[in-house]
Amino acid sequence: MPRDVPAWAPWVDAGPCAPGDLRPGYVEGWRYRAPVVDMPRYMGYLADRLAQAGGRLRQHRYASLEEALSEAPVIVNCTGTGARALVGDSSVEAVRGQLVVVENPGITTFFCDDTPEADELTYFYPQSDVVVLGGTSDRGNWDLRPDGAAAADILRRCAQIEPSLADARVVGHRVGLRPVRPRVRLDTENRDGALVLHNYGHGGAGLTLSWGCAREAVDLLHAAE
Repeated sequence: MPRDVPAWAPWVDAGPCAPGDLRPGYVEGWRYRAPVVDMPRYMGYLADRLAQAGGRLRQHRYASLEEALSEAPVIVNCTGTGARALVGDSSVEAVRGQLVVVENPGITTFFCDDTPEADELTYFYPQSDVVVLGGTSDRGNWDLRPDGAAAADILRRCAQIEPSLADARVVGHRVGLRPVRPRVRLDTENRDGALVLHNYGHGGAGLTLSWGCAREAVDLLHAAE
Protein backbone atom coordinates (compact mmCIF):
# COMPACT_ATOMS: atom_id res chain seq x y z
CA MET A 1 0.00 0.00 0.00
CA PRO A 2 1.44 3.44 -0.89
CA ARG A 3 2.37 5.63 2.05
CA ASP A 4 3.33 9.21 2.75
CA VAL A 5 6.93 10.34 2.55
CA PRO A 6 8.70 9.05 5.70
CA ALA A 7 9.42 11.72 8.30
CA TRP A 8 13.14 10.85 8.18
CA ALA A 9 13.44 11.17 4.38
CA PRO A 10 14.62 14.83 4.30
CA TRP A 11 17.33 14.11 6.89
CA VAL A 12 19.09 11.65 4.58
CA ASP A 13 18.11 13.18 1.23
CA ALA A 14 16.01 10.11 0.37
CA GLY A 15 14.26 9.89 -2.97
CA PRO A 16 11.62 7.48 -4.29
CA CYS A 17 12.76 4.26 -5.91
CA ALA A 18 12.07 3.78 -9.58
CA PRO A 19 9.56 0.94 -10.18
CA GLY A 20 12.32 -1.27 -11.55
CA ASP A 21 14.36 -0.86 -8.35
CA LEU A 22 11.63 -2.08 -6.00
CA ARG A 23 11.98 -5.48 -4.38
CA PRO A 24 9.34 -8.14 -5.13
CA GLY A 25 6.10 -7.46 -3.28
CA TYR A 26 6.79 -3.77 -2.65
CA VAL A 27 4.88 -0.93 -4.32
CA GLU A 28 6.93 1.93 -2.92
CA GLY A 29 10.41 2.47 -1.55
CA TRP A 30 13.05 5.08 -0.81
CA ARG A 31 16.72 5.16 -1.74
CA TYR A 32 19.44 7.03 0.12
CA ARG A 33 23.09 6.85 1.16
CA ALA A 34 23.98 6.35 4.82
CA PRO A 35 26.90 4.91 6.81
CA VAL A 36 26.64 1.28 7.87
CA VAL A 37 28.52 0.34 11.04
CA ASP A 38 30.23 -3.01 11.61
CA MET A 39 29.56 -3.14 15.35
CA PRO A 40 32.22 -5.66 16.49
CA ARG A 41 34.87 -3.72 14.56
CA TYR A 42 33.52 -0.38 15.80
CA MET A 43 33.56 -1.51 19.42
CA GLY A 44 37.17 -2.57 18.98
CA TYR A 45 37.95 0.89 17.59
CA LEU A 46 36.33 2.56 20.62
CA ALA A 47 38.27 0.29 23.00
CA ASP A 48 41.51 1.30 21.25
CA ARG A 49 40.63 4.98 21.57
CA LEU A 50 39.98 4.51 25.28
CA ALA A 51 43.34 2.80 25.76
CA GLN A 52 45.17 5.53 23.82
CA ALA A 53 43.54 8.14 26.05
CA GLY A 54 44.87 6.39 29.16
CA GLY A 55 41.75 4.47 30.10
CA ARG A 56 41.48 0.76 30.78
CA LEU A 57 38.77 -1.85 30.61
CA ARG A 58 37.96 -4.19 33.48
CA GLN A 59 35.16 -6.72 33.45
CA HIS A 60 33.39 -7.15 36.78
CA ARG A 61 29.87 -7.94 37.93
CA TYR A 62 28.50 -5.51 40.53
CA ALA A 63 25.70 -6.68 42.79
CA SER A 64 24.64 -3.12 43.58
CA LEU A 65 25.37 0.48 42.69
CA GLU A 66 26.70 0.99 46.23
CA GLU A 67 29.38 -1.59 45.55
CA ALA A 68 30.57 0.40 42.54
CA LEU A 69 30.43 3.66 44.50
CA SER A 70 32.83 2.21 47.04
CA GLU A 71 35.50 2.16 44.31
CA ALA A 72 35.11 5.62 42.72
CA PRO A 73 33.68 9.04 43.58
CA VAL A 74 32.01 9.36 40.14
CA ILE A 75 30.07 6.60 38.39
CA VAL A 76 28.61 6.80 34.89
CA ASN A 77 25.78 4.29 34.70
CA CYS A 78 25.46 2.97 31.14
CA THR A 79 24.12 -0.46 32.07
CA GLY A 80 21.28 -0.65 29.54
CA THR A 81 18.77 -3.34 30.51
CA GLY A 82 20.88 -3.98 33.62
CA ALA A 83 19.67 -0.67 35.06
CA ARG A 84 16.34 -2.32 35.84
CA ALA A 85 18.01 -4.33 38.61
CA LEU A 86 21.02 -2.17 39.41
CA VAL A 87 19.11 1.02 40.18
CA GLY A 88 15.62 -0.42 40.57
CA ASP A 89 14.22 1.21 37.44
CA SER A 90 11.10 -0.82 36.64
CA SER A 91 10.40 1.31 33.55
CA VAL A 92 13.29 -0.39 31.71
CA GLU A 93 12.16 -3.27 29.50
CA ALA A 94 14.14 -5.68 27.39
CA VAL A 95 13.21 -6.00 23.72
CA ARG A 96 15.08 -8.98 22.37
CA GLY A 97 16.66 -8.78 18.93
CA GLN A 98 18.15 -11.66 16.96
CA LEU A 99 20.37 -11.49 13.87
CA VAL A 100 21.87 -13.98 11.46
CA VAL A 101 25.31 -13.33 9.95
CA VAL A 102 26.09 -14.88 6.54
CA GLU A 103 28.91 -14.73 4.05
CA ASN A 104 28.45 -11.85 1.62
CA PRO A 105 27.49 -13.17 -1.84
CA GLY A 106 28.27 -9.78 -3.40
CA ILE A 107 25.67 -7.46 -1.89
CA THR A 108 26.71 -3.80 -1.78
CA THR A 109 23.48 -2.04 -0.74
CA PHE A 110 21.39 -2.35 2.39
CA PHE A 111 17.65 -2.96 2.67
CA CYS A 112 15.19 -2.21 5.48
CA ASP A 113 11.43 -2.76 5.44
CA ASP A 114 9.86 0.37 6.94
CA THR A 115 6.24 -0.72 6.54
CA PRO A 116 4.16 0.89 9.34
CA GLU A 117 2.79 -1.58 11.90
CA ALA A 118 4.63 -4.48 10.25
CA ASP A 119 4.46 -7.71 12.26
CA GLU A 120 8.09 -8.57 11.47
CA LEU A 121 11.40 -6.75 11.08
CA THR A 122 13.12 -7.49 7.79
CA TYR A 123 16.45 -5.96 6.84
CA PHE A 124 19.98 -6.79 5.71
CA TYR A 125 23.19 -4.78 5.96
CA PRO A 126 26.36 -5.72 4.07
CA GLN A 127 29.58 -5.37 6.03
CA SER A 128 32.48 -6.16 3.72
CA ASP A 129 32.77 -9.96 3.78
CA VAL A 130 29.51 -10.66 5.66
CA VAL A 131 25.87 -9.56 5.61
CA VAL A 132 23.87 -9.07 8.81
CA LEU A 133 20.25 -10.24 8.45
CA GLY A 134 17.39 -9.33 10.75
CA GLY A 135 15.47 -9.45 12.73
CA THR A 136 13.18 -9.83 15.73
CA SER A 137 11.63 -7.52 18.31
CA ASP A 138 10.39 -9.53 21.31
CA ARG A 139 9.32 -7.30 24.19
CA GLY A 140 9.89 -8.78 27.63
CA ASN A 141 12.08 -11.62 26.35
CA TRP A 142 15.43 -11.72 28.20
CA ASP A 143 16.72 -14.94 26.61
CA LEU A 144 20.15 -14.44 25.01
CA ARG A 145 20.22 -17.85 23.35
CA PRO A 146 19.69 -17.93 19.56
CA ASP A 147 16.34 -19.38 18.53
CA GLY A 148 16.61 -21.78 15.60
CA ALA A 149 13.09 -21.18 14.31
CA ALA A 150 13.54 -17.40 14.44
CA ALA A 151 16.86 -17.70 12.58
CA ALA A 152 15.27 -19.82 9.84
CA ASP A 153 12.44 -17.30 9.49
CA ILE A 154 14.91 -14.40 9.21
CA LEU A 155 16.80 -16.24 6.48
CA ARG A 156 13.57 -17.02 4.63
CA ARG A 157 12.30 -13.44 4.69
CA CYS A 158 15.60 -11.94 3.58
CA ALA A 159 16.08 -14.49 0.79
CA GLN A 160 12.62 -13.65 -0.56
CA ILE A 161 13.82 -10.07 -1.00
CA GLU A 162 17.40 -10.86 -2.07
CA PRO A 163 17.57 -14.36 -3.64
CA SER A 164 21.39 -14.46 -3.54
CA LEU A 165 21.13 -14.81 0.25
CA ALA A 166 19.34 -18.17 -0.03
CA ASP A 167 22.56 -20.14 -0.41
CA ALA A 168 24.85 -17.89 1.65
CA ARG A 169 26.73 -19.77 4.35
CA VAL A 170 25.71 -18.88 7.89
CA VAL A 171 28.76 -17.82 9.93
CA GLY A 172 27.12 -16.70 13.16
CA HIS A 173 24.10 -15.72 15.22
CA ARG A 174 23.76 -12.64 17.42
CA VAL A 175 21.22 -11.91 20.14
CA GLY A 176 20.95 -8.66 22.08
CA LEU A 177 18.55 -6.85 24.39
CA ARG A 178 17.40 -3.36 23.48
CA PRO A 179 17.05 -1.30 26.70
CA VAL A 180 13.65 0.28 26.08
CA ARG A 181 12.29 2.99 28.37
CA PRO A 182 9.58 5.67 27.94
CA ARG A 183 12.46 8.13 27.47
CA VAL A 184 16.23 8.09 27.75
CA ARG A 185 17.46 8.68 31.28
CA LEU A 186 20.30 11.20 31.20
CA ASP A 187 20.69 12.93 34.55
CA THR A 188 22.81 13.08 37.71
CA GLU A 189 22.19 12.30 41.35
CA ASN A 190 24.22 12.44 44.53
CA ARG A 191 24.50 9.35 46.69
CA ASP A 192 26.31 9.68 50.01
CA GLY A 193 28.67 12.31 48.63
CA ALA A 194 29.36 10.46 45.39
CA LEU A 195 28.13 11.50 41.94
CA VAL A 196 26.16 9.14 39.70
CA LEU A 197 25.43 10.06 36.09
CA HIS A 198 22.75 7.89 34.46
CA ASN A 199 22.83 7.38 30.69
CA TYR A 200 20.60 4.49 29.62
CA GLY A 201 17.27 3.59 28.04
CA HIS A 202 18.15 4.25 24.39
CA GLY A 203 16.13 1.34 23.00
CA GLY A 204 17.24 0.34 19.52
CA ALA A 205 18.80 3.76 18.84
CA GLY A 206 21.89 3.44 21.02
CA LEU A 207 24.38 3.94 18.20
CA THR A 208 22.42 6.82 16.69
CA LEU A 209 22.20 8.67 20.01
CA SER A 210 25.57 7.67 21.44
CA TRP A 211 27.76 10.65 20.58
CA GLY A 212 25.10 13.25 21.35
CA CYS A 213 24.31 11.67 24.72
CA ALA A 214 28.02 11.31 25.48
CA ARG A 215 28.59 15.02 24.89
CA GLU A 216 25.62 15.92 27.08
CA ALA A 217 26.90 13.55 29.77
CA VAL A 218 30.28 15.32 29.76
CA ASP A 219 28.52 18.68 30.11
CA LEU A 220 26.50 17.38 33.07
CA LEU A 221 29.66 16.10 34.77
CA HIS A 222 31.45 19.42 34.32
CA ALA A 223 28.40 21.28 35.66
CA ALA A 224 28.39 19.08 38.76
CA GLU A 225 32.07 19.67 39.57
